[in-house]
Amino acid sequence: MADLQRQGLVEYPQKPRKDPLLVGAAIFGAIFFVFCLIQLNFDYYKIFQGTLKFIASFAMMLPPNVSDWKEILLAGLVTLQVAIVGTVLAVISAFFLSFLAAENVSPRTAWFFKGLGSFLRAVPTLVWALIFIVAVGLGPFPGILAICVHAVGMLIKVFSQSIEEVDEGALEAMRATGAGWLQIMAQAVIPNVFTSFMAWSVFRLEIDIGEAVILGAVGAGGIGWEISNAMRAYEFDTVGFVALVIFIMVFSVEFFSNRLKIKIRRRG
Repeated sequence: MADLQRQGLVEYPQKPRKDPLLVGAAIFGAIFFVFCLIQLNFDYYKIFQGTLKFIASFAMMLPPNVSDWKEILLAGLVTLQVAIVGTVLAVISAFFLSFLAAENVSPRTAWFFKGLGSFLRAVPTLVWALIFIVAVGLGPFPGILAICVHAVGMLIKVFSQSIEEVDEGALEAMRATGAGWLQIMAQAVIPNVFTSFMAWSVFRLEIDIGEAVILGAVGAGGIGWEISNAMRAYEFDTVGFVALVIFIMVFSVEFFSNRLKIKIRRRG
């Protein structure tokens, strides 16, 4: 083999050529990252100082103040309610809209509903909350609307992508039998995407728990409002208890949602 290679009778595999566009994008990205560090005054000493202050503040949270435990637990329940109601409404809305956003089953309307989903998820949940607070006032209701609108934008995308991954042969077989659009959706599409829809819905609920906590700090009610008030009053021991409640709440939801997703995958 070595003799053949020396004589040029055996060709070496050619190395793949580097894409100049990718190389240029990588170089530009590295240069722009360094530029951002300089432009934004990224100060490592301030990070060090902030870390020490954070450790000192964390020490002030111990032991947690549990004197207002009833109000805080009720606020935590409100946060869970906001997240669950907003997510359920979003799942129901996105379920129907995603069929109109999938190119393989609705090519005429896919562009419009994909664009709608992109717009809804491009605006942050916090911005939606501020808009709805101006429209309907303070309380849990604007938080529900904000979570619902942003979640619809995300779920339209992932649901429609799941529909587009359905085997085209199954759709063609249904069309060949003379089945209508609704029959194809009910018998060929939904059974294939149901597991994926459930998994994405549970994942979105996990996200919305955290979103609901943040929205509470801007006037949407719930435990976020409690931690915001405690921080303003420098009641770090109360903040410690609120943080503990948030951790237990988020951990519990994530634990049960992971168990549910495991069961969904096994059934799928």
